[in-house]
Amino acid sequence: MQNILFTITDGVATIRLNRPSVFNSFNRAMALELQAVLDECNHDHSVRAIYLTGEGKAFCAGQDLQEVSDPDNSPSFKTILGEHYNPIIERLRSIEKPIVCGVNGVAAGAGANIALACDVVVAAESASFIQAFSKIGLVPDSGGTYFLPRLIGFAKASALMMLGEKVSATDAAAMGMIYKTLPTEGFDGAALAIAQQLAQMPTKGLGYTKRLLNMSFENILSEQLEAEDKYQTLAGGTADYREGVTAFLEKRKPVFKGE
Repeated sequence: MQNILFTITDGVATIRLNRPSVFNSFNRAMALELQAVLDECNHDHSVRAIYLTGEGKAFCAGQDLQEVSDPDNSPSFKTILGEHYNPIIERLRSIEKPIVCGVNGVAAGAGANIALACDVVVAAESASFIQAFSKIGLVPDSGGTYFLPRLIGFAKASALMMLGEKVSATDAAAMGMIYKTLPTEGFDGAALAIAQQLAQMPTKGLGYTKRLLNMSFENILSEQLEAEDKYQTLAGGTADYREGVTAFLEKRKPVFKGE
């Protein structure tokens, strides 16, 4: 891989978008490499949490417009969405392991929406988000029209998408777009620490929690209550649940294994 930096340490898979000279904007190669490493994270039982961030000054500036500037050889929008971005979003939501996104700089267009599809999103105080699509006559993609209204409400999402205004990390946290901001100095270590914390937690139960959250977008209340019943029963049968209760009674720190 040339466009993704990928390591696994102590149960945390760290994925860094690695095209810093173009603010980590996506071309086909990087999109396919990201899908490949997400698949590896999904199937590798040693991976218990994932940390996604960008190399250099930006998180991701969205689509590399240079790749789509040739009218004769550019990939179609159907290809870009169907083969690049949509499979990434589907993986981020279907992998039943916690995914922390560390937005280290600007997150624009598809880059912003990929971040918002993750489970825990933190941003450096100097970072920003922008739904840049309207600036070039396009519509938001990569799940933006699905996630953003649910995160911040219909009215604000509509305005940000149509006006294409830049949102500071501080404002993004205040409106509920992301979990919180962290100081720019030392950001990467602090964001990674969240993923490291999650990797030591009962990740089987966290996976069930993620599944329930996904279902909540479509279920009515009675269906969601039934689903909670089902997955609480499954969680109650895990080794991590037994360890958590035993550790509480023994007044010691639990040692979870994601089982």
